Amino acid sequence: MKLSKFFTHWIFSIVILAVIMLWGYSDPFVKQTARLKSFDLVQKYDVPTLSQDIAIVEIDEKSISQYGQWPWKRDVIADIIWRLREAGAGVIVLPILFSEEDRLGGDDALVQAIKDNGVVIAQVGTTQTNKNAVPRGVAKIGDPMPWLFEWPGMLGPIETLGNTAAGVGVLNTAPEIDGVVRRLPLLMRVDTETYPSIAIETIRVAVGDPSYQVKTGEGGIIALRVPQYKTIQTDANARIWLRWNKEFITVSAVDNFKSLQGKTVIIGITAEGLGSVIATPNGEKYAHMLPATALQTIINGDNIVRFDYATFVEYVGTALIALILIFAAAYAPYWLIGGLLVLLYTSSAYGSYFAFTRHLQLWDVSWLWLVTIIVSFHAVFNRFVIEFFQKQQIKKQFGGYASPTVVEMLQKNPALIKQGVKKEVSICFSDLRGFTPLGESFGDDVKGLTEIMNGYMDAITQPVLDANGMIIKYIGDASMHIHNAPIDDENHPRTAVQTGLNMLKAVKEFNKKITSQGRPPIGMGAGINTGLGYIGEMGSTQRHSYDVLGDAVSTTARLESQCKNYGVLLIVGPETVRRTENDFLYLKLDDLAVKGKTVGLEIYTVLDLNKNNYSAEIKKHNQMHELYRKQEFKKAISKCKLLKEDFKGQMKGYYDMWIERCEFMMTQQLPKDWDGIFRATTK
Repeated sequence: MKLSKFFTHWIFSIVILAVIMLWGYSDPFVKQTARLKSFDLVQKYDVPTLSQDIAIVEIDEKSISQYGQWPWKRDVIADIIWRLREAGAGVIVLPILFSEEDRLGGDDALVQAIKDNGVVIAQVGTTQTNKNAVPRGVAKIGDPMPWLFEWPGMLGPIETLGNTAAGVGVLNTAPEIDGVVRRLPLLMRVDTETYPSIAIETIRVAVGDPSYQVKTGEGGIIALRVPQYKTIQTDANARIWLRWNKEFITVSAVDNFKSLQGKTVIIGITAEGLGSVIATPNGEKYAHMLPATALQTIINGDNIVRFDYATFVEYVGTALIALILIFAAAYAPYWLIGGLLVLLYTSSAYGSYFAFTRHLQLWDVSWLWLVTIIVSFHAVFNRFVIEFFQKQQIKKQFGGYASPTVVEMLQKNPALIKQGVKKEVSICFSDLRGFTPLGESFGDDVKGLTEIMNGYMDAITQPVLDANGMIIKYIGDASMHIHNAPIDDENHPRTAVQTGLNMLKAVKEFNKKITSQGRPPIGMGAGINTGLGYIGEMGSTQRHSYDVLGDAVSTTARLESQCKNYGVLLIVGPETVRRTENDFLYLKLDDLAVKGKTVGLEIYTVLDLNKNNYSAEIKKHNQMHELYRKQEFKKAISKCKLLKEDFKGQMKGYYDMWIERCEFMMTQQLPKDWDGIFRATTK
């Protein structure tokens, strides 16, 4: 298939690809969701690790049973903080919003508990109010403000708590479009003020720094750091990816805290109906697990990376791979296409998994899978449809010209006819004998004559189909067929000769039928030859057919035209005879230079007789030709007369013709070095 044909046949697949890529360029909801889910999938295989730095104190059912209904009087929380201090805990994080005064009067006790005790409490971004917010200063390199997530207002703790706590951090997350929390903004804004998340605020308190530093480039925020702590790489919006493989030691708020010495402690609510839940890549988790996981991710340096250019690389790479698959769908065998798809999906899935587990890089395979599944299956279906119609066309074109075996083979591999080849073939031309008297017997009954002619063609065609030969064409009452193309036949010379004999038998049986109807018998003459041919679809773009060209073809046609002159039914070329001389009874007819040729070739006829029973007659026939070659024409004539009744009289017409030939030669002045070649002047 030429490249132009490729685009003609497969342009629709390319159009489909272009439409999908254009749709994907805007990063629609479906694409974003699929990408995020693919990130979730690799994280599900992440190995869980137990935190050595952070522990959870749970306000659980056991705690509610002891202290009563929630919310407790705040001196109970103050008591928990003192107990943690006595146990030697590190920074204590209360991801609980104390935005209103304690109606039970416990605020003073809580203020005393958090004063100078390294306690971080919470505030939240809100759309309803802006009250008691506790901003935190940021040293800026570049302008980060346009890139930060912004809230209309910030609701902070009551002033006495906000002013006393070592740190106040924001609880808000930035859920993805599907509501799952995968990334956490470390810094947010309200108007011109900046507010740190509770996780980064905990680190600031732990190292004792008063503020933060943020670096911004042309593409957004690059990094955030607490001056006495290592730099934290973020995305353009100051977010970090959370590695949700963290597990934490948990104790009830009423249990002993000795095991929490030296650990940062986060106090969270898990009592039924009280604890809020968030969606994560690893399933639902209590909300206090968010700052715990974020904090441990920062401490571990588990910086999950999603390169800024990754989406572009995935987009372009997908388009190129899809084009390769479309090209493969046009040319490659189906098993190879399937293998490529399996290799593509397994390697991309493993590559994504490997990139995450070894390098904490996130690469999206969902877009690649989505596009290639649609495009490749469409291209394969397109090919299937094209091949189906090709097969139907082949069946229609060759159903009456080739055996079912050949037609089936051509349907499986249309290239056998679409692509021309140079190949050795055995060719047979046949022609009807006795058409004139047959036609006269029908008079004006054209329909009756047509039916008889169709019956004759059926009769001579069946032996060809039985031998898996290919009918090339019918020309009036003549036909042409070949062997060894398109289906291979290593014994094609023998097959061609036997088919010729079988065609004569078929004509004999056909004659029994028509003579019983009062019609005159007909005959058939055929030429058979073996040689190189140029085979394939030939013709104009509007009308073409399977054909064969070459010198061997034209020679075969001329051999057939000589059958009547030599008084035989079959004339066989020398190459065919040479390769089948042990299989059939051949008799040399002449050294003939057909019209248009200067070099003579030995021509033979073949008889449907057992050659072992005619060895003496064959010897006499060959002796006759030796006499002819020596210009001993009278002796050759005598031999011919003796041979007339031999071979069951099948050669009588030939010997009569040969006697006339010898008599003619006797009148000619032939040179002593005469080559014995008879040069035909007509086709």
